[in-house]
Amino acid sequence: MSYNILVTGGAGYLGSTMVPDLLADGHKVTVLDNFTFGQASLNHVCNQPNFSVVNGDVRIEEHIAPLIKKADVIIPLAALVGAPLCSRDPVGAKTINHDAIMMMMNLVSKEQKILMPTTNSAYGSGDKNNFCTEDSPLRPISNYAIEKVAVEKELMQHPNAISFRLATVFGMSPRMRVDLLVNDFTYRAVKDGAVVLFESHFKRNYIHVRDVSKAFRHGLANHDKMKGQIYNVGLSDANISKKELCETIQKQLPNFTFVEAALGKDPDQRNYIVSNDKIEATGFKTDNSLDSGVRELIKGYTMLRNTRYGNI
Repeated sequence: MSYNILVTGGAGYLGSTMVPDLLADGHKVTVLDNFTFGQASLNHVCNQPNFSVVNGDVRIEEHIAPLIKKADVIIPLAALVGAPLCSRDPVGAKTINHDAIMMMMNLVSKEQKILMPTTNSAYGSGDKNNFCTEDSPLRPISNYAIEKVAVEKELMQHPNAISFRLATVFGMSPRMRVDLLVNDFTYRAVKDGAVVLFESHFKRNYIHVRDVSKAFRHGLANHDKMKGQIYNVGLSDANISKKELCETIQKQLPNFTFVEAALGKDPDQRNYIVSNDKIEATGFKTDNSLDSGVRELIKGYTMLRNTRYGNI
């Protein structure tokens, strides 16, 4: 079935990968983005008649309301993503990550479908074994995670919504982000040859950006049985510590050195192991391993410079 899909923030890290996939699936896609980072990451789909783009702001009702009215499906990707960026611009973070979503929820009908990325960073540190399922208590640490928890609570009041609690995303995208952990550590391995680790035993889960796109398309194709639910989305074999991540990178870059600092504290205190059993039970499978993602990042970093491709 073909849908009219509105993707806010569709020229960002996730959207620049997802939008071409949605077009390839036969959907009509409208992107609303303010192009804050000066990106031209959707140039390659401008020739497609089913693609439309609007330069606008999700916080302005006059920009978003007419687009919502025409959509069958809304995928709200527009956000200031990550704790450091949200801390640097708390007003922007609140108005984009929270207020704009609340406005969207007031504008959508009960018949429209919403597929939204939230975050598994909401778990904070999990239970006494650091293990988390979708039913685990939420203990968000950063303002970013706190806002996402509030938004998800509102989102789940909508009868046709799906929330995808994403693991830490990695991999090459037309609108690259170097500041994400796997991307960052691999960049440091390629460019600097070394990294210093604070609290290297802290664990988290990871997911490739193309598998995020696949999860959303899976949710759209299986919407009737998945709607009204929350799903963790990550690699089940990639619940690993920062030290283990460095060891994974080192397998491909043997000269990479990492040092575990005896003193110091990581400002990001997340530490958890996440179960992805629920979404896998719907038939979803990932295609991209951590090893293959590191391999593609190493290739990509021969072309990129960090100062242009981070959110901070």
